[in-house]
Amino acid sequence: MIYRESKIKIVKMLYCAYVALTSAMFISLFPAFWIYTRITGKYGGDLKERLGVLPKETMQCLTRRPRIWIHAASLGEVKVSASIAEAIGMVIPGCSLVVSTITEHGRSLARETFEETVPVIYAPIDFFRSVRRSLSMIRPDILIFLETEIWPVWIYEAHRMGIGTALVNGRISVRSVKRYLKVKPFFRDVLNHIDAFSMIGEADAARIQAMGADPERIQINGNAKYDLLGRSVNPELEGRMRQVLNLQGFDRVLIAGSVREGEERMILDAYEKILEQFPDTVLFIAPRHLERTQFIASLIESRGWGFQFWTDFSRGDGARTKPIVIVNVFGELFKIYSVGTIVFCGGSLVPLGGQNPLEPAAWGKVVFYGPSMENFSDAEALLKASGAGVRVSSPEEFAQKAVGFLAHPEKLKIQGERARAAVMNITGAGIKHARVISGLWKSNSIS
Repeated sequence: MIYRESKIKIVKMLYCAYVALTSAMFISLFPAFWIYTRITGKYGGDLKERLGVLPKETMQCLTRRPRIWIHAASLGEVKVSASIAEAIGMVIPGCSLVVSTITEHGRSLARETFEETVPVIYAPIDFFRSVRRSLSMIRPDILIFLETEIWPVWIYEAHRMGIGTALVNGRISVRSVKRYLKVKPFFRDVLNHIDAFSMIGEADAARIQAMGADPERIQINGNAKYDLLGRSVNPELEGRMRQVLNLQGFDRVLIAGSVREGEERMILDAYEKILEQFPDTVLFIAPRHLERTQFIASLIESRGWGFQFWTDFSRGDGARTKPIVIVNVFGELFKIYSVGTIVFCGGSLVPLGGQNPLEPAAWGKVVFYGPSMENFSDAEALLKASGAGVRVSSPEEFAQKAVGFLAHPEKLKIQGERARAAVMNITGAGIKHARVISGLWKSNSIS
């Protein structure tokens, strides 16, 4: 009993330390940030929402029950939120939804995705006053955190106010679980305040349980991100993209998507070797972080190659005339995948966990990736089981295997068809996640 009481005291101390640390950071940094918003005019409106002061129009839209708040931090989670929201609408008809994001790009995509049907707001800073104000204004019945979003203050405050909470489409990577386990007593207590865990796969379920989640609250329901992929593929879109990009039907196109720091040179090395066999190959390189575009441009120039930025012609101001295009905007990569002959998923030749290989697979493309795919192990396993993915460990191996596929178009077509079939066979996760949310709403209503 004494040991248990001491553990509870330690956990409470850890939470108090977290609140004290985040509060101190907020209070110390806020004046400088506020002055910055006044001088530059940036983030002024955003700041109010992040502090929990929400527009009246948002409240006026939330007229029905249950009221469900979906938190989708950035671009990837926003795409998942669309699938989850659609499924919730079928399982819990008549409910009110609100979606929150953290990043500016996430907010833009969310507004474009949901248009006027679902209000989109900025999430509150994980500072107790901001969180309390947001929760008090929206008064949700259910609060949904997507994928890896675990915000201690937000979770504690929601639990204190009797709001049902769920981690949905839950994904815990190998790297992140190691960080969580360093302070396991703290996160065990945080997770104890979450009512349901609807995880993507067995590995994710095992990791969240290792962090301290109650196994009786854990379910495995697949990845809702893939539900919309099949429906998003439109052959007419590919035709329009080929016109925009000045591509003929026989052109060979290499697309390197979501490339991370350290991979840029590798991609260009592989491309250089591919050009030795197929000198007419076009390269599209899309960095995961847009601030890398100028660096990539300098690398290309140092090799004496011509290039254009995506924005040089995508807005109708001109045409693609160069063999290399640097994609310097967000939100276009999925459409660009439609014209690819071979696609490489970035973040995988460097130890960063990879990117989603099923987006190009949905278009029927042969997908290459490196050895680091921990963040998308379920997707990699699916492609591997279907004989549809190509794993490479170096630029040399990438170039060698790419040349092999380009020299045998029939093999390219067969493997691409396998990739698309693999994606089409894994839909339906959104409905499963929505049923978990529905069950949580019913149990909260009874209690």
